[in-house]
Amino acid sequence: MGIWDWALAVYGQEGVAQAALRLQDEHGQNVPFLLFAVYAEAADPERLAKAADLARRWEAEAVKPLRAARRALKPPLAGVPDADQEDLRESVKAVELHAERILLETLERLSGGRREGASTLEALRAAARAFGPPAPDEALADLAAALRQAGT
Repeated sequence: MGIWDWALAVYGQEGVAQAALRLQDEHGQNVPFLLFAVYAEAADPERLAKAADLARRWEAEAVKPLRAARRALKPPLAGVPDADQEDLRESVKAVELHAERILLETLERLSGGRREGASTLEALRAAARAFGPPAPDEALADLAAALRQAGT
């Protein structure tokens, strides 16, 4: 299974999205990058530093602007039909997800599909350090537990 299909499968499992979004919204982490690290069982600091650099640049240039636009479209805007606004918001959401897919698949290609053998929690800790600033261990452990329950 490729990284995108794997990410969709695990992200949809109970507790994964909540734990991942907590790391994103409260601790400045990048969800696709964290999922890449788990998928690749990655813990090598050099490998993760290169991947984190790419993830930070892609997030700044593509993902964050799209996320901001999607979130800005959530509250109703007087004079714009709700259905039209929601249709646009869903279109932006689809493009945002496409940008995240591009990142995941690019990271997978750059890694050559190599798996390092790190546990889920080890990979998350190493990825959080590489992306920086590191997230609290409790938040990383929550995502690791949710991912383990999802079968990773």
